[in-house]
Amino acid sequence: MSHVTSIINRVAIGDSLRRTAARQPDKVALIEGDRRLTYRELDTHCNRFANYLIGLGLKKGDAVATLCLNTSELLIVSYGLAKAGMVWVPINVLLVGEQLQYILNHVEAKLVVADDELLVRSRADIEAVCPRILVIQAAGMPAAAGESFTGALQGQSDTEPVVDIHERDIAQIMYTSGTTARQKGVAISHLGVYVSTLANIIEMDVRRDDVTAAVMPIFHCAQHSLVASFLHRGATVVIMRRFEAEAFMRAVGEHKLSWIFLLPMMFRAVLDHPRRKEFDLSSLRYCLYAMQPMDRATLMRLTQEICPNFALASGQTETYPASTCFKPEYQLSKPGPYWGSPSMIDDMAIMDDNGQLLAQGQTGELVVRGPNVMMEYYKNPEATAEASKFGWHHTGDLCYMDADGLVVFVDRKKDMIKSGGENVASITVETTLLGHPKIANVVVVGLPHAHWGEAITAFVVLKPGESTTAQELIDFCKTRLGRHEIPKAVIFMQQLPMTATGKLQKNVLRSEYGDYFKTVT
Repeated sequence: MSHVTSIINRVAIGDSLRRTAARQPDKVALIEGDRRLTYRELDTHCNRFANYLIGLGLKKGDAVATLCLNTSELLIVSYGLAKAGMVWVPINVLLVGEQLQYILNHVEAKLVVADDELLVRSRADIEAVCPRILVIQAAGMPAAAGESFTGALQGQSDTEPVVDIHERDIAQIMYTSGTTARQKGVAISHLGVYVSTLANIIEMDVRRDDVTAAVMPIFHCAQHSLVASFLHRGATVVIMRRFEAEAFMRAVGEHKLSWIFLLPMMFRAVLDHPRRKEFDLSSLRYCLYAMQPMDRATLMRLTQEICPNFALASGQTETYPASTCFKPEYQLSKPGPYWGSPSMIDDMAIMDDNGQLLAQGQTGELVVRGPNVMMEYYKNPEATAEASKFGWHHTGDLCYMDADGLVVFVDRKKDMIKSGGENVASITVETTLLGHPKIANVVVVGLPHAHWGEAITAFVVLKPGESTTAQELIDFCKTRLGRHEIPKAVIFMQQLPMTATGKLQKNVLRSEYGDYFKTVT
């Protein structure tokens, strides 16, 4: 393919923003506190950042990591990197120490863009791997040492740089904790993000006059894919750093939010807030939730009292979301752990362990094909090959298809815990606890919890003659794990349930202790 032809018909993430800015330059794209950025301004800032990167001597394909909460600057960085043909590596802000350094080393990060408030604890870890840091200054905060993001944009050209970008070039690498102690980098192409956003617009009824709020962290694939979808459509995004029910309800009334994505526990907090009726929530027309189903009684109240249209979306970093959507018309008519219909860009099937596709109603592993599927696990050909056996991407989720072709979730093939919107690998917590000198054996599972969705719960067997407390073990974890990985409870046992061959039976613990957090406050 010639260079000229590749420019004419390419698919590139940055192009979507430029085209939206050309269609509606004066439309407000981002709202953050008192700040407003039009599409023209946002696109210009992204061009300036792209030119700054090139001016540093960075090349196409170089990796730049971010350690950022939700800000306009984070989006400028992500789109600026896309325009420069470089790779965005968003890092979960809860990661510290060796986990943070591993990612920076693995991608060979040339630059880290970080919020000043996060540098307070992470600067030494970052500088040990990548000495070049660009600091995003929070309003009202004293200046942090290092080059400022605002200063970096000054004097840069407003013109988008000419970069030869191909649709299968890696655009971003997002790290998932997986089911081992070592994180895996999921490499997503320009095509994957671009096409996923178009599918989201169609599948989830995103309109140009919509106003949404980015409440969930943008460094996660779910919130990023939705923000990118709204910017592709030309809608308006209100950036919020964290969820607090009253502040959210105030934002709905102030900005006339019409489309929103929250976790079930967040919707429940709004529904049950004692001052809810003081706020005008009438602008909401479409509400999306994820991570777990909601019970029928709660859904009925939400559709009657908050918004008439609720939907559930599902996916994973490896199949850039959303790959399924359980749409409003099915929410109350099909109870159970539904994930809904496959996205219009995905083929989905149910497969057994031998690579045979199963019939409707049979349970097996959910497998996917589509342009939103990852390019690879970065620098991990073995894991990539395992995930793409038999010509399909393997999700690791056990599901079946119902008579209407909707995906029904059964269980996780691997023991991933979803707690408070974060993915936590049980083996990571188990390995940490096994490092405690008093512990003989441990199993970690997620148990149902009204607030966390799944609460990380450790079942511990102590060595003979040893004694300790749950709090001591939790404190032990606090110094070695991210905050999202720390157990919510420790339960001491004489022995763990095992099969005759010595395999631990986590399903037995989930069943026997399923109501544990209904009685524990």
